[in-house]
Order: sequence, then structure tokens, then C-alpha cells
Amino acid sequence: MPALCAVAHIRRLRGGSQSHLLRGSDGQPWVVKFQNNPQSVRVLANEMLATRLGHLLRLPMPAVEVIEVPDWLVTNTPELRMETGGSKTPCSAGQQLASRYVHGSDGLTFDYLPDAALSKVRNLQDLARCLVLDKWTCNSDGRQAVFTKSGRGFAATLIDQGYCFNAGEWNFPDSPLRGICPRPSAYENVTGWESFEPALSLAEGMPLETLRACADGIPEEWYGNDNDALDGLIETLYRRRSRIRSLIESFRKSTRNPFPHWGGSKQEFLPEGRSTLYSGSGAAMRTGP
Repeated sequence: MPALCAVAHIRRLRGGSQSHLLRGSDGQPWVVKFQNNPQSVRVLANEMLATRLGHLLRLPMPAVEVIEVPDWLVTNTPELRMETGGSKTPCSAGQQLASRYVHGSDGLTFDYLPDAALSKVRNLQDLARCLVLDKWTCNSDGRQAVFTKSGRGFAATLIDQGYCFNAGEWNFPDSPLRGICPRPSAYENVTGWESFEPALSLAEGMPLETLRACADGIPEEWYGNDNDALDGLIETLYRRRSRIRSLIESFRKSTRNPFPHWGGSKQEFLPEGRSTLYSGSGAAMRTGP
């Protein structure tokens, strides 16, 4: 049984996976995705695997854990229901996916900042660096982040990796505008390949054994007990490391023109996946639990 157990329901959260905020046995709030969510059971495996990869790439992402949701909590909590097609079904008990709830010292979390405030995000460059992960894993959703107060500015935390690996399909239909941040200002400071470091080099050099270790401990029921499919996913990720630069390059050359300041350092793109360097209005918020 997982070391972490859900002990209380806090509230339902927004989003297609119909997550809930639960209190864990450690006293902390956790965002919980359930096996019978409307998207796919695999989004739980995706969230854990892609977030672990994000941590290895030194990207700011919340901790992820397996959380045990007991039958008694589901039975005695009318809010713990999945709503599909006008009907309600109890959320799954047992092993679910928990992401540490992100909130600032003031208890506030912002899921949107106007452009004037976005310029005050101290780690805004991490939104650009995350393009490495999102292109590598073929995230079929837009890049999502939440923001918390940090001194006189804000800090970004990258959330919701459930649609990496094309959600429940576990394939890689790459497209230049897939898996990107919808805010153009996220990429304004990109001047070349160095803007994606250290994430880019870490991804390109990641050993197969490290990728396999990222899948350790993911409950088998989160991917239908199909170990061959999981092994195939890991092997595909290993092969795709050499394509990350080409995928980013396709985005750079897209009609969106996402990197207006590319070329701040003189460099040359090499097709084989290497580079040579020569030199809104108002903010929506969620309050803390």
C-alpha cells in the first residue's frame, strides 16, 4: 500500500480530468486524478512519468505520488463523483495519482496573469525550457502553468502532464503547434539553443536506464497491465532524444514566429540534432485550501 493515504475531501477542481483536492495523511493538500476519469486511465501514468522526466530536466514541477483513496472516503463523500453524460459515478477507490497542490505563502495560486504581471515572473524562461519536454513527449495539450507570489514578483510551476504521449493513445503525432505555451511572451527571451539549457542537453544525454527508472513504481492498472506497451513507450522516448531539436526547429519556422529574438548569439542549426555556438486583462485565481 502507498505510504500516502487520502484522509479528507477539500473540493472539486476544474479541468477535463475532474480532479479533486484531497488532504493527505501527511497533512498536505494534493491534487488527485482518479483512474475512472473521463479522459483515460493512462493520464495517471502520463502524469507520473512526464513529471519525473521534468524533474530530471530541472523544470519546476510539483511532486507526484501514488495516493491510496479508501473506500470509506468515497462512500461518505457525495462530492467524490465523476460526471459524464449527465450521470454521476463514484470516483475510484484504491491507488490514484496525487500531485502536490501549489500555493504561495499567502495561500493564493493564480492560473492566469495579465501580460504586465507575466513580465514579473522570475523564472519565465522555464516556460520556454519546458518546450524540450513537451516536444520530446508529444504533449497534445497546451502548456499549462500556475503562478504564486515570490517576493515582489511571481514564480511559475509547470502543471498537468496528462496529455503527454498523446494522452491515452501512447503515440507521437508531432505537429509544430502542439504542446506549446499559448502566451507569446513566454518565448520572447529565446535567443537560440542556449535558451533551452540545461533541459536540452539533459534530455539528449539521458541514458535508457534512467528513463526506465522513471517508470518504476507506476501502478500497472494505470496502463492496463500492459507492460509491453510501457516498455515500448520508454524505448520510443529514448530514440526520440535525437529529434528534440528538429521538433523545436519546426515550431521556430512555423507561421507563429514564436522566437522573434532568435539569433542573439550567432549559431548554426545542424539537422542531425546538434548545434554549434559561435559566440490579457485581470487575473483569475484559486484560493488555498
